[in-house]
Amino acid sequence: MIVGKVVGNIWATRKDEALNGLKFLVVKPLDYSSGKDLPTVVAADTIGAGIGETVLIVNGSSARMALGRKDIPIDAIIVGIIDVVDVEED
Repeated sequence: MIVGKVVGNIWATRKDEALNGLKFLVVKPLDYSSGKDLPTVVAADTIGAGIGETVLIVNGSSARMALGRKDIPIDAIIVGIIDVVDVEED
């Protein structure tokens, strides 16, 4: 799983038919241990996340399983909106 911050929306009027009805968000993964700047990802959103929210993402086959469809061409999906992250610093 990946923790990230929603930084944008994607609108795509032309896409694979299997993606119709899905909302897509741009998410910046957060690395609490090293502080590295990680590349953004596009994730499908079925829970209603918005810009500025911290979210939990699954990717790969777990993303397709979260939708209950093995035939959908997605690699990442938002599965939770995070309220608080507690990270112990060394």
